[in-house]
Parts: sequence; C-alpha cells; structure tokens
Amino acid sequence: MPSPLPPLSIAFAFAGLVLGLAADRLATHWPEHDEEHPPGRPVDWRTWLTAATGAVSLGLVPQRFGTDPVALGLFSLWVAVLIGGLATDLDQRLLPDALTLPVIPVALLYAASGLNPLVGGAILPAIAAAIVIPAVLYLPSIPFGAGAFGLGDVKLLIGVGLVLGLGRAVNGVVVGLLVAGAVLAVLLVARRIGRRSYVPFGPFLILGSLWGFLR
Repeated sequence: MPSPLPPLSIAFAFAGLVLGLAADRLATHWPEHDEEHPPGRPVDWRTWLTAATGAVSLGLVPQRFGTDPVALGLFSLWVAVLIGGLATDLDQRLLPDALTLPVIPVALLYAASGLNPLVGGAILPAIAAAIVIPAVLYLPSIPFGAGAFGLGDVKLLIGVGLVLGLGRAVNGVVVGLLVAGAVLAVLLVARRIGRRSYVPFGPFLILGSLWGFLR
C-alpha cells in the first residue's frame, strides 16, 4: 500500500488549494482589465483548474525537498508566482511583470549560491537555459506579429531556466508545448477555436514547468 501523505504535505496542499482559489478571484480584478476582458468573471472551469494545480503542486513541494527551510520557502514562493500567472493568463491572457520579473534576480542569486538543488553547480547551463529557450521560442514568432509569443512568456521562461536548470527547463517546456498542441488540436476539431484564434501559451508553459519542477 502507498504510504500516506505526511501532515506537512497535506498542509501545503490545502494552502495551495486556497492559493489557487484566491489567485483566480484576484485575477478577475487585477491587473486592470480591458474591454475585451471585463472584470468580475464568475467562478468557472478556470477557477477549479487553478485551485487543483495549486493544491497538487504546492502539496508536492515538501515531498520533493524535505524539510530544507530555504528550499521549501523559495520554491513555495515560486509555485505561488506560477499559480498567480496561471490565473491571470487564463483570465485575461496576461503574465504581469510584477509576477515574472522579481523571480529572475532571486533565481539567479539562488543558483549562483550553489544552494539550489535543481541547479547544483551547473550555473552556466542554467543561464544558457534562461537565454536560449525563450529566444528559440520568441524569435521565430516575430514575423507573425505581436501576440504570437508574448514577452510575458519570455520573462516567465527566463525565470524558469534559472530555477530549474537546463535539463529540467527543456523537459518542462517540451511537455508544455506537447500539451498545448494536443489541446489546440482537440479545440480545432471541436470547432471551439479557429486557425486565427489567439490562445495564450503561458498556461501550458506554466503547467509544463511545474511538471519539470516536481517530477
């Protein structure tokens, strides 16, 4: 029989559930909405997806990193940032700078300190991941116009590379893109979207990053 979840993981999972619900409700009012995305969206599938993602991902942090207080604190904060980004991108197709930019210097310092267990001493590959991965995805999108691959996604991926290191960042992004392709194919077949519909990639990149982080 599988061993039961320890109390710390249960507490983190509950906190993640609350975090996801709160992030979804906050995203319906912050940042300032435009005419295309009016504020005050009622509870819907996005609420439950964000809440479930928060519960699972935050609940697994103690399982993944034990009781190391620095790792628990910093990675829990990073998960909170990703859940907040998931909520805002699902609600209004936006990854705010207030969420993505602070991650970059903190992740860089953590990686350079040698204390990040996901990076270890491989700081240069982590920096390479933070530069190359967003560039490979963003530069080919430029001819397709603004919004094909957003700058918010670029800033997100810079932080992802520094937090996860090269191997995990690549794996997470690949998983995110595969999930995105599968979901978009289903939506196209079901005629829920058209070929010119704009679908944000941020949620898929976030889910893939969480997979690479917690696997």
